Amino acid sequence: MNTKKVQGFVTENAIYIVLAVLILGIAVYDPSFIGINTLRDILNQSSTRVIIALGVAFILITGGTDLSAGRMVGLTAVISASMLQIQDYPRRFFPNLPDLPMIVPIVIAIIVGFVFGMINGLIVSKLKVPPFIATLGTMVAIYGINSLYFDTDPNQSQPIGGLRDDFTTMGSGSIWSIPYIVIIAIAVCFIVWVVFNKTRLGKNMYAIGGNQQAAKVSGINVSKYLIIIYSLAGALYGLAGVLEAARTGGATNNYGNMYELDAIAACVVGGVSTTGGIGTVPGVMAGVLIFTVINYGLTFVGVGPYWQQIIKGAIIVAAVAFDMRKYASKK
Repeated sequence: MNTKKVQGFVTENAIYIVLAVLILGIAVYDPSFIGINTLRDILNQSSTRVIIALGVAFILITGGTDLSAGRMVGLTAVISASMLQIQDYPRRFFPNLPDLPMIVPIVIAIIVGFVFGMINGLIVSKLKVPPFIATLGTMVAIYGINSLYFDTDPNQSQPIGGLRDDFTTMGSGSIWSIPYIVIIAIAVCFIVWVVFNKTRLGKNMYAIGGNQQAAKVSGINVSKYLIIIYSLAGALYGLAGVLEAARTGGATNNYGNMYELDAIAACVVGGVSTTGGIGTVPGVMAGVLIFTVINYGLTFVGVGPYWQQIIKGAIIVAAVAFDMRKYASKK
């Protein structure tokens, strides 16, 4: 009986055990890894990634996928950055644009993400295009739209720089040594947790992912909820794009490239089922932290980037295999 309890505990908390072992292993190799500065750097690097991963988690839990997430991040980063440059910057994207209240470009970027997310939802729910194909198509289209916008006169595909201090402070500033961007990410995680666990939308999202046909029979308007879910995911990508531009102090049309794969991997490692219907916010957060610890920690101890990719790939495969094994055991 005790063995079963231990096995059950390990199964339910495997993601957190892996994270703890990773941190402990790196700390044993180099004790200087444990410190406030390291923790702050890891959380700072995780902040935009966890927001993207939460958006992807919405989609995965419904049984879908979203390959357009990274390109939405890139588009919204460029849009927000293009409207928040200092007045005397020599290559302003909009030379005659007056200083706008910072909230205006941020809201515009989030709305753009929301709209493209809604388009994904409409294609999936109304045109019945599989999510993989639908979001693959919008991924390519969004990159094209971003590149056209980025190439307009007078910018002509030059990296966007010279961002206003009030904007970059949101990405690099802190209060009581806690970065603003980390506070924003934590707030977003809490809001998404509430949506997942305390709202009708969350309940129906899990029902759709568990069995879409059964959800329809029970009276859930699947098309309506899919559109809402994809739209909310797009809004999260928009916010992540804004924060990424603020964090890095600039933007190009290549921002966000492959971010969706990192987000999907973090979700899967964090326990979001590839078959739909299962996933938690703490799990997604832990998944993002695991990959950040791998990137930051292994670099910290001198492990090369190629070995890091091999380790990440092995973790992803192991997580999916573990997920499928759990799914099979419950059938």
